[in-house]
Amino acid sequence: MLRCSGARLTDGAKCFKFEVNQPRAPMLDSTVSAHADRETIARTDDHRALRTWLRLLTCTQLVEREVRSRLRRHFATTLPRFDLMAQLERNPGGLNMKALSRLLMVTGGNVTAIVDQLVREGLVERLPEPGDRRAARVRLTRAGARAFAEMARSHERWIVELFAGLARHEHEALYALLAKLKQHLRALQAPKASA
Repeated sequence: MLRCSGARLTDGAKCFKFEVNQPRAPMLDSTVSAHADRETIARTDDHRALRTWLRLLTCTQLVEREVRSRLRRHFATTLPRFDLMAQLERNPGGLNMKALSRLLMVTGGNVTAIVDQLVREGLVERLPEPGDRRAARVRLTRAGARAFAEMARSHERWIVELFAGLARHEHEALYALLAKLKQHLRALQAPKASA
């Protein structure tokens, strides 16, 4: 049921706010709330795209939560540290801080704090950036490369385990469908030629 409330703005224009009045879901008891997630806010009459998005988001968060927990438990590290080391492993010559920020999609300040910790632990090193005395290139040390290789092997095993509930053909179908969705989303974000 829609409810409309109108109000006059200072310039005399009328502003309308539409609200959907729907019954509130009952409070979950403690046995159900342990399994509450993003998808639980969806209703069966919500659009299929919304329910799919919430399921995808929920699955992503469940996998990420488990990976974070295992990284902390087995390696006393965090997912951002693992991600940063993964980028450096893929770029053996190192990366400057700006490139790391862009690849990790975080601010330079966040990257600097993580790099500082990893430098203190001897896992990464800062090198002068050729042609720019103010900038530094960051790369894994030998110890960092060994530590990351061990984490990466475990990480891969964990992901395989977490996706083991799907048969091979289901993996392939899901992968193909997500590629199709990704292509569509990229096309929507591409700058319009007529704009």
